[in-house]
Amino acid sequence: MTRDFDAAARVLVTGGAGFIGSAVVRHLINDTSARVLNLDKLTYAGCLASLGEIGGSDRYGFVQGDVADAAFVARTLAEFRPTAVLHLAAESHVDRSITGPGEFVTTNVVGTFTMLQAALAYWRELEEAEKGRFRFLHISTDEVFGSLGPEGLFSETTPYDPRSPYSASKAASDHLARAWFHTYGLPVLVSNCSNNYGPYHFPEKLIPLTILNAMAGARLPVYGRGDNIRDWLYVEDHARALALIVQRGRPGESYNVGGRNERTNLAVVQAICDRLDALQPANAPRRELIAFVADRPGHDQRYAIDATRLETELGWRARESFETGVAKTVRWYIDREDWWRPLRERYDGRRLGLSPAAPERRGATA
Repeated sequence: MTRDFDAAARVLVTGGAGFIGSAVVRHLINDTSARVLNLDKLTYAGCLASLGEIGGSDRYGFVQGDVADAAFVARTLAEFRPTAVLHLAAESHVDRSITGPGEFVTTNVVGTFTMLQAALAYWRELEEAEKGRFRFLHISTDEVFGSLGPEGLFSETTPYDPRSPYSASKAASDHLARAWFHTYGLPVLVSNCSNNYGPYHFPEKLIPLTILNAMAGARLPVYGRGDNIRDWLYVEDHARALALIVQRGRPGESYNVGGRNERTNLAVVQAICDRLDALQPANAPRRELIAFVADRPGHDQRYAIDATRLETELGWRARESFETGVAKTVRWYIDREDWWRPLRERYDGRRLGLSPAAPERRGATA
């Protein structure tokens, strides 16, 4: 049965001030009739300015708090009474997880456990019709699957093989989510996505950092030989997928979300350089700014998502190719210095994920 978001839908989005979360909130407010509550701790990557265009909607609300705070989460559920929860709140940057894994365990593992426990208690108290409607979507990453060889794709049945503190914490949270479905019957769904990019992306990740450094004429570090491959997904395509999964997906199932846009990291950086050169010509081609640096510890070689289940069962398709998505993204960063400049002052692009004795240089890659 189709369960589209209507005026009676009440959606709690955790991490809704983050990159993907804010895209989900904007989509829900702009393209559905649902009421939305954004629960966000507002850590370094949380930015309410990403929600400026919908902040005045009478269907949107915000509450600041921590998903690992059980009393706060229980109170929020009881007061808002959601029909669906989209759980995106997470620490997400691999480099940061290498130097500070504790925060990843606290937010990604303990926070997900806390959300599941609170949702279970809330769900058990609902009337039968409300119980049947309620859904809990846990949003995860393709990094839980480890590293692919030159061939093949990650499917929903690929065994888990996380290689970084970040991916290990997300793998743990995925297993908890599935366990709460099988053990307690909580109507949980899980999604695993490929690398996202697009507007409102905190400038520590490969694409926004490369854009801003290239605009400034700064060095563009690329890890190793730049031959690590990622499948790139435009964030607004991902937001549409998540809304579809929580509305029409089958509880207990997993859905992979990918853009079918595999590129090496070097090719991504080169594409950004070329696009910027076309829009804002510099004294020399920006590809000359590229510099190869020591690789990240445990850097997975290749990720690629098989999104067939999502495409065939739910009818989703990515609207943006890598070329159109990058063009839109570069143009957005050129036009929106008002958004990124304050964040750039908070994080200047220094490399993260190095041992204490290693030299720091500007830049990070996927």
